[in-house]
Amino acid sequence: MSYLDQIDKGRIPKHIAVIMDGNGRWAKKQNLDRTFGHKEGIAAVRRAIEGASRAQVAYLTLYTFSTENWKRPEEEVKALMALMVQAVANETPELVKNNVRVKVIGDIDRLPEDTRNALDYCLKTTSVCTGTTVILALSYSSKWELTKAMKDIAADVKSGQLDANDINETLIGSYLGTKGIPDPDILIRTGGEFRVSNFLLWQIAYSELYFTDELWPDFKEESLYKAIIDFQNRERRFGKTSEQISGKP
Repeated sequence: MSYLDQIDKGRIPKHIAVIMDGNGRWAKKQNLDRTFGHKEGIAAVRRAIEGASRAQVAYLTLYTFSTENWKRPEEEVKALMALMVQAVANETPELVKNNVRVKVIGDIDRLPEDTRNALDYCLKTTSVCTGTTVILALSYSSKWELTKAMKDIAADVKSGQLDANDINETLIGSYLGTKGIPDPDILIRTGGEFRVSNFLLWQIAYSELYFTDELWPDFKEESLYKAIIDFQNRERRFGKTSEQISGKP
């Protein structure tokens, strides 16, 4: 029986965020260049999107390329960008077919022009889709996002568009790239590491954390469904007691 059949359809997480870790280690285990790991990682992205769509997850955020990743060897970064252009071009028709909408968060001005053009085409083409929304975190880090938000808020206060007394959690959230998107219910990290790597630090304040030893290229639809079931077996209290959540004395 598929894990999909075991999921409680009435308690599907609205938003799943994923740190896709392990492409390079996967390639090394196969005695292949790291680029082959990234290619297999794209196949895993396709499976994750299809799985999220089948499970009727509303939002899926994928940590695709961090601001720290710009520090990698130049040749690897170039190869990653070329792969991204190719993947976006190849996958856009399938995304439309599956009614998947794509959004991007991050410092995309740093991306090469051909990468930005491919993304723009994908964003416009899938903008009419009404199914799962996939958010690609590209050239993204949470500290960058929060710093930018603070600068934008300060500028609006200085210009008189905003009163400092109006600043609260809701307002800060409206200055983030994820404006209008619910915070992740669960954060999945593959690759056996136990850290959040500067990803959605504001948004995952109350997210459930799920870590798996699977390297990202080995992550299957069933892996996603297993994580959802694990999430559904947890009690989310948000600071309350178990009795308050259950309504029992």
